[in-house]
Amino acid sequence: MASEIQSYKDLLVWQKAFDLGLAIYRAAARFPDTERYGLISQLRRGSVSIASDIAEGYGRQSTQDYIRFLRMARGALYELQTQLLFAERLEYLPPELSARLLEQSDECGRMLTGLIHSLDDRR
Repeated sequence: MASEIQSYKDLLVWQKAFDLGLAIYRAAARFPDTERYGLISQLRRGSVSIASDIAEGYGRQSTQDYIRFLRMARGALYELQTQLLFAERLEYLPPELSARLLEQSDECGRMLTGLIHSLDDRR
């Protein structure tokens, strides 16, 4: 029996996005110091934004606002994926780590899209 959602923290998509954010923070620690205000900052801000947007949308009083924040989270996710590709091409991340992070982000993206469609269908 599935447990009832009582908080944004109960949402599997938020949990996955939070874990992705932690993984991005750890991965960015490998980057050269010259990227402190470049890719490191962008990746970290973006990864935090995904879980934060999901949480903020959940806290809104309307389905329309919730969907809007989920779409912003999905946009931040796509931005993050692009930055990961830059990091890989610049050889700041080993290909296997980059692939793992991109796989995690793809899973979050599928879950966000599914939740958006589910909420859209209920309206």
